[in-house]
Amino acid sequence: MITLQDFIDTEALLTGHFRLSSGLHSDKYLQCARLLMWPARAEAAGRELAEKLEENGPAVVVSPALGGLIIGHETARALNVPFLFAERPEGVFQLRRGFRLNPGDRVAVVEDVFTTGKSTREVITLCESAGADVVGAGSIVDRGLAAGALPVPTRSLLSLSVPAWTEANCPLCREGRPIDSPGSRHKP
Repeated sequence: MITLQDFIDTEALLTGHFRLSSGLHSDKYLQCARLLMWPARAEAAGRELAEKLEENGPAVVVSPALGGLIIGHETARALNVPFLFAERPEGVFQLRRGFRLNPGDRVAVVEDVFTTGKSTREVITLCESAGADVVGAGSIVDRGLAAGALPVPTRSLLSLSVPAWTEANCPLCREGRPIDSPGSRHKP
C-alpha cells in the first residue's frame, strides 16, 4: 500500500514555497515522479489504484500529460485495458498520436495529484466530447479536492490535507520567500 512514508523515503514530499500546476501556492509539493521513478512502486501504485477503480468497469484509462503518464499506464496495465494520454500542445487538451475514443467507451481518468481538479475536469470534458462515458477518476494523492469538484466518482491512494493559497493570500509571498515552480504547466 502506498503511504506518506513512501513519499518521504523517495524524497517525493518537498517543502518550501511552490507554485502548483493549478496556480495556487503551497509550502509542500508532491513530486510524484520521484515516487514513480521506482518501477516496483509505480507498479504497486497502479495495481492499488486499479483495484479502487475496477468496480466502475473502465475499458480505457486516459491521463493528462505529463503528471498522469506513468500512474495512468500502470493503472491501465493492472486493469488490462488500453491507455491513452491527452496533451496540451496549444494550451487545450487533445488526443494526438492516433489516440481516439469511441462513443460509449467507459473511461477512467487517472492523474498523479488532485488539487483543484482542473486538469482532470478538462480531460473528462475531452473524453465526453468524443462520446465516451467517464465512469470515474483516480489519483495517487488527493490534496483536498473539494467534494463535488469532479462530476464523476473519485478514488485516491492517499489523502493529505496540504494548504494551498492564491498568490494574493500566500503567507510565503508576504514573507518574500523565493518561489519554485516544479510542475509541468509553469516555467520557473
